[in-house]
Amino acid sequence: MNGKGASMHKSHLFILLILSFHLSFAGTAQIKVIYGEDNREDVSEVANPLYLQLSLSTAGMIKPEDLVELNNEQYSVAGKSLEEAGICAEERFSHQKTAASCSGFLVDKNKIVTAGHCIRSQADCDRYLWAFDYKVTATSDTEVVLDKKQVYKCRKIISQKLDRDSEADYALIELDRQVSDRSPLNFRRKGKPQVGESLVVIGHPSGLPTKIADGAIVRDVNDVFLTANLDTYGGNSGSAVFNATTGMVEGILVRGETDYIYDDVRDCRVSNVLANDAGDGEEVTLITIVEGLDRVVGKPPKPPVVVPPKPTEPEEPSQPVRLSWWQRLLRYLFGA
Repeated sequence: MNGKGASMHKSHLFILLILSFHLSFAGTAQIKVIYGEDNREDVSEVANPLYLQLSLSTAGMIKPEDLVELNNEQYSVAGKSLEEAGICAEERFSHQKTAASCSGFLVDKNKIVTAGHCIRSQADCDRYLWAFDYKVTATSDTEVVLDKKQVYKCRKIISQKLDRDSEADYALIELDRQVSDRSPLNFRRKGKPQVGESLVVIGHPSGLPTKIADGAIVRDVNDVFLTANLDTYGGNSGSAVFNATTGMVEGILVRGETDYIYDDVRDCRVSNVLANDAGDGEEVTLITIVEGLDRVVGKPPKPPVVVPPKPTEPEEPSQPVRLSWWQRLLRYLFGA
């Protein structure tokens, strides 16, 4: 290889290394992959009202330098597109920008759950911002504008775990102020999902604006995590994984199969596509093992007590009318 060729090879290698770091975010495992059909959709493409409601309470973890001030009330989201970062142009969403390092979701007015490998220390907490409504619209799928009021700082870590032995991976953090314009998500408090139950994941694959991906099922579950055929990538770490029917959070997306593979012919990377039942699956920390969650969030509201109406007393059967002698005489004479 001549000097120029070697230089180009090193340049491509450097770009791929940078992208790999960005998409896995110091990850414990590379995340993730497409199983069967690619079920990822932009929020603007989704019609399911339950999914749309859930997406409002999901957030992206973004570096401050990737938010450019437009005016006193708004930011523009900066960052490279997938194509600029070395992904093949034919890949879905290759023209969209990638600003989120991880995903998270609202569980209380000022508390977010994410993956433990996303927020390991107070330094990580201080380094990143959390943005709601990081999504494209029907009129523009390239530029994203955020209201400043939807961007929050991480105040402190409430609990965090990243354990190689048990494979528990979660973080519960407190934001700098309350989120007042959207509701915390409902999450499982006890037990675990059953194999075969349908799932949907909402987050930021490859750092992209919010994507909703359904069509997955629980493959296996133990006391710490479940395994499923979710269509997820780096950047989805920390995403809420929901029961697709009830909308209840079952867990936190944390790791899985390698997401992109290198195409030697095109000199770029493409999605790793597997059959729906192939591979080891994506792993999801069960929300029920997050330490301190019930304590800081509180018990779920009790359903309203419905008092059944008091049964009415049965009416006495009507008695035959007794006629006086003169009424009987009138009836006899005139048929009255």
